[in-house]
Amino acid sequence: MRPVYFLLAWLFFALGTLGMFVPGLPTVPFMLLALWAFSKSSKRFHHWLYTHRVFGPSLQQWQAHRVIPLKAKIVSLLSMALSMAYMTLYANTPIWLLFATAAVMAYGVWFVLSHPSKPPA
Repeated sequence: MRPVYFLLAWLFFALGTLGMFVPGLPTVPFMLLALWAFSKSSKRFHHWLYTHRVFGPSLQQWQAHRVIPLKAKIVSLLSMALSMAYMTLYANTPIWLLFATAAVMAYGVWFVLSHPSKPPA
């Protein structure tokens, strides 16, 4: 199973990296999945991702305190709102897809807002 987890880890890492540039596609959840999959397949890459200069701090805060930094919350909520506005106003999106997307985004908004922005003192 280690090769399967290793491939999954790189897939999640690629999706998370893409999420840095594509509005509505999350970054940190995919990086958390990549970290988990690396923990099952490669200690070396697990350590690499956990201590990565860009992704490491968010992963460490999440693992230690289940914290979503305020900046990540703002970017996440803003990108969801802008994506939904674009789909509603400019894209020729079927109504059922708008509702499905809104439901998924509503869960995302709840998840982001239900976690603290700072570690406990």
